[in-house]
Amino acid sequence: MKILVTYHSLSGNTERMAEAVVTGAQSVSGAQVLLKRVGQVTAEDLLSADAVVVGSPVYWSNMSGEVKTFFDNWQFKFGVFPEFKMKNKVGAAFATGGQSSSGKEVTLLTILAAMLGNQMIVVSGGGAFGASATTEGESPGIDRRELAEAKALGVRVAEVARLIKVASPR
Repeated sequence: MKILVTYHSLSGNTERMAEAVVTGAQSVSGAQVLLKRVGQVTAEDLLSADAVVVGSPVYWSNMSGEVKTFFDNWQFKFGVFPEFKMKNKVGAAFATGGQSSSGKEVTLLTILAAMLGNQMIVVSGGGAFGASATTEGESPGIDRRELAEAKALGVRVAEVARLIKVASPR
């Protein structure tokens, strides 16, 4: 099964989380994982994936503009809609933000809402809505627990994608 992990990162924090998601997904037998920045994803990358995990830093309690453009491209550049070409693929999200309550849950939910609008099967792991990390405070940067949550998200996505692929081979 193919899993696309894609993200936007300026500081490197969201990229570190993406790498942990990849590590988790790769630990599941049969997973082929592709890691790309959102601006580098092609229609083939997206449409051939059985699962898509999207990561974003928090920008004003929302996904970054680059991640929003990625979702806009689903319709306008990649031709996903109106045929719902992402239907029944697994989707998940992760986010990084400065403080413990900096809008990470809202950011996760906006990413998941885009996936649900495309009739994807959304899963979580590592947290209620997906994995997240706080990048400022007493211990700046991402800690081991947050990286473990990202890895757990990758494992969960791969496991669910495998179940769905076996149940409904394309």
